Order: sequence, then structure tokens, then C-alpha cells
Amino acid sequence: MNTRSMIFTLYGDYISHYGSKIWIGSLIRLLSEFGHNDQSVRAAISRMNKQGWVQSDKVGNKSYYSLTERGQKRIDEAAKRIFKLIPEKWDGQWRIFMYTIPEEIRTVRDELRKELVWSGFGSLSTSCWISANNLEKQVFDLIEKYGIGEYVDFFISKYAGPHENIRLVEKSWDLEEINAKYQAFISEYSQKYIIDKNNIQKGQMSDAECFVERTKLVHEYRKFLFVDPGLPEELLPEKWLGSHAASLFSDYYKELAEPASRFFEMIFREGNEIKHKDANYDVLDHPYIVE
Repeated sequence: MNTRSMIFTLYGDYISHYGSKIWIGSLIRLLSEFGHNDQSVRAAISRMNKQGWVQSDKVGNKSYYSLTERGQKRIDEAAKRIFKLIPEKWDGQWRIFMYTIPEEIRTVRDELRKELVWSGFGSLSTSCWISANNLEKQVFDLIEKYGIGEYVDFFISKYAGPHENIRLVEKSWDLEEINAKYQAFISEYSQKYIIDKNNIQKGQMSDAECFVERTKLVHEYRKFLFVDPGLPEELLPEKWLGSHAASLFSDYYKELAEPASRFFEMIFREGNEIKHKDANYDVLDHPYIVE
């Protein structure tokens, strides 16, 4: 597992709920559980710092890293999707985003495409992206972020035919492929869930092992944010496996949550004096970074 990607997972699933700041030594110790060494962790966090996801702070001879406003915002966006078990009701309208970005700034165009996919847009045709979800704020945030107002147009409208709405879905997303990914996740993790649940109940699984398995679970499940657009129930096929996978993730996560958090807190306290920011914190009521 990529070191930088793992750090994002740890920030979202753990660190952001403890003041969003961690000593580099604690981060190195946590990632050593997954085979990442000192050098790879320092290189990855340095890269994240340069990209504006985290910021550094020196206290005495210790270096601490905390989420920037940009990093925290991405976590909050992910939270609304990752722990949502039931698709939202559809208002019957499509959000249509079109652009003609010149070749001179193609790097902006490439970054924009990644952001659109992350937000849940699908490509209906070249430079025409659609979503059934209320993403107005995200769209205008992207326009402002990249300064592309003169190159884009945004519409909210209903599809008048001559086909059904599902035709737009089929042209913009490969739901069979996404469903196959959900099936693979369910096949692998339903068995792991039963085994780990029994081991935890018998006291045969350490806090460190629970931490590793919970982090791996989150790390794997978060990948669906890049492939599943989070379509409303009305636009999903009859045998959609997304809700089944979400329920499995929720149950497995709950089983691992308490011992995993104990291990994290033990390591975290070695270099941090920050207390948990929410005493009424619910383990299924928080986000994590996706990158």
C-alpha cells in the first residue's frame, strides 16, 4: 500500500478526530505496522506538505503535521459519502457541466477531470459531464479553484427524451463493472469479518491487529469513492450491491473500532498532548481522507 495514500487514510480515520495534528515519530510508528519505513514516511509527508494537504509545526525538537483547510475540506466531503448506507432520493434533475479548456492549460483540464470523477460526475461525451446529485457547491468551488469561469457552462435540467433516464446512466458509467468490484469486496471481506469477529470475542486478536485490519478495511473501501458516483436509488439496477457492501463495511468497522482506537491512542499519546476533540464521538459518524 502506497505510503502517502496510507497517511491520508490515517488522517481521515483517526488523526482528524484528535486535533488533526500528529508528531512525525508517532506517524512513523503507526505506519511501521504496515511495513513502511522512516524514510518513506518522511518523504510522503513532505510531499503532502508541498501539495497543501498538511502543514508542519516545530515544537522544540519535534516536528508535528496537521491538516490544512484544504485537507480538512476533503475529509468533510468524503464523510458525506463513505458512511452513507442508503442512497438519497432523486429530485429528477441532472447537473450538466461542460467545458472548453484550451490546450495551453491542459494540466488544469486533467486535474479538473480527476476532481469531477471524485465528486461523482460521469462523462456523457467529450467535455460534457453529468451528475444526478446536488453538486452545485462543488462545481462552483472547482470553477473558482482553477479560475476557469470563461471556459465552462453549468446547467440544471430534466431529461426530456427520447429515451429514459437510465440511458444517460448507461452512457456515463459502467455500473456492471462497479457492481463486480462490490461483489469482489463482499466476497473477500464477509469471510474476514466472520473470522475477525470470532477472534475478537474470544480475545484472540490484539489491539494492534485490529488497528491494522480496520485501517486496511477503510483503505480498501474508500476506493469506491473514485468509481461509484453515488447515484440515487431510482437510477440504480435492481441487483445493485452497493448497499450490501456498505452494510458489511459498517458492521466490520464497528467490530474493529474500539480495540483499533485503543492502539492508535496509545501511540498517539507518545508525542501528542491533544485530547480527543469530541467526547460524544460516534465511530460511524466521522469522515476520512480519500486520495
